[in-house]
Amino acid sequence: FYAIGQQDGLELHLKEAPKNDDERRHRRANEHLDAAAGVEGIEEFYAQCRANGATIIKPLTATPWGTKDFYVEDPDGYIVCFGGRPGAD
Repeated sequence: FYAIGQQDGLELHLKEAPKNDDERRHRRANEHLDAAAGVEGIEEFYAQCRANGATIIKPLTATPWGTKDFYVEDPDGYIVCFGGRPGAD
């Protein structure tokens, strides 16, 4: 299962959750993400997540395709990627 939805400037990518601990370990080692969301103002959003104590497991990093992204782990252990186009310098 994989789905993409968009509303009010947020693009959300979802895939089926692991059904057991073995699947979760496999995903963490090989697939890395449970969900991904595109946001406007990625630098500001990253700063807000850090200020609010989010568990950042991959810091904000430029991608080869011109965006920036970072990964957080939620309280249930799911890994979510947030990404977007960087602001103008």
